Amino acid sequence: MLAMIGGKSKPMAGSYMSASEVAEELGISLPTLYSYVSRGLLRSEFADPGKRTRRYHAEDVQRLKARQEMRRDPQKVVDTALHWGTPMLSSALTLIEGGRLYYRGQEVLELARTHSVEQVAALFWTGDAQKVDLLFAPPLPPLPPHLQAVEALLREEVTPVERCQALLPLLAHEDLAAYDFRPEPMALTGARILRRMTLLATGQSHFLQGEGIAAMLQRVLIPHQSQAQRLFTAALILCADHELNVSSFTARCVASAGATPYGVVGGGLAALQGGKHGGVSARVEALFQETGSPQQAHNTIAQRIRRGERVPGFGHPLYPEGDPRGRLLLELVGAAFPRSPGVALAKALMEAARSAALEPPNIDFALATLCVALELPSGTALLLFALGRTIGWLGHALEEVQADQLIRPRAHYIGILPLTEPARKDLE
Repeated sequence: MLAMIGGKSKPMAGSYMSASEVAEELGISLPTLYSYVSRGLLRSEFADPGKRTRRYHAEDVQRLKARQEMRRDPQKVVDTALHWGTPMLSSALTLIEGGRLYYRGQEVLELARTHSVEQVAALFWTGDAQKVDLLFAPPLPPLPPHLQAVEALLREEVTPVERCQALLPLLAHEDLAAYDFRPEPMALTGARILRRMTLLATGQSHFLQGEGIAAMLQRVLIPHQSQAQRLFTAALILCADHELNVSSFTARCVASAGATPYGVVGGGLAALQGGKHGGVSARVEALFQETGSPQQAHNTIAQRIRRGERVPGFGHPLYPEGDPRGRLLLELVGAAFPRSPGVALAKALMEAARSAALEPPNIDFALATLCVALELPSGTALLLFALGRTIGWLGHALEEVQADQLIRPRAHYIGILPLTEPARKDLE
């Protein structure tokens, strides 16, 4: 992580287990372990070239252990399913496995390097990136005069994300096509929403001829740095989806109730701004501001640790060896702006965090680093997160509408039980 701003981190201990460790963890014999391997339930590989000793993927062991727990105590599995627990919904959109991330079976890091934001949106919504022209070629109608007036008023009063959130219901009222829930019309509505949010966030009235979302952001936010377009493209694609995070689960619930895509995105934005989700980016920006200079990085991290505070921007439960999204974006920012004071500050914070045995930086830290390196206004990290994740929310909405099933889990009641009739008579 020292040679490059987002260099590879050392694999954490515990990524692999020996045969005896697996057998002990699962409470099984070695012959049963070998049977699991032959049935494809566990992956194994040689621990060292030229030796017969094999090692086993710890994540496979934990998956099998979760299945054992489900059989032994189904209620316990239900109670923990909503907190990084057992998968609870089927989806063909995003896969997180082995420290890697995939959209529709395609690795996200590669998509972020080779595709446009619009191509990834088309892929995510339809399964075919080649449908990009079908979805994004139709011209975006201008805002009606009364909405232009509202937008101008909000531009001076609220953040770009709040501006989008406030105007979405009004935009829905003007867009009757949003009530067409067939897959292609819904995807077209999604393209309108994504482009409209970009205009609202940047204070623009229209896109230039042939201009994409990332190009619009670069032209408005940092017009003299053309290489920023590539960084914005990568940031939005890396943020597009992350399985059933809290905002995407919210989006699915809203969509399952029959709301329009505008309502889906509005629900997602409400959840995203929470301090435990996308709002973390604001705390990372505050960490940069508090630190001020690379020389103060160690002191800032040390003081937070001594106060018992969590240092934002480091670690992710799904990536014990480091968030690949954050790693790639940090690499791209470091390569594009190697002499930026913001990059130097980010490097110093990462080194201080590593010295304090913190986990590697995540996507929130990378987004803040991008914004600090480009000297963008405070809150831009959350804006990029919101625009990218809108792609995911709309994809989840499309999938949920096709499933045509209301999301309505039951609650496990743990409160005071009502008195039975015999018990009442006893009290009397």
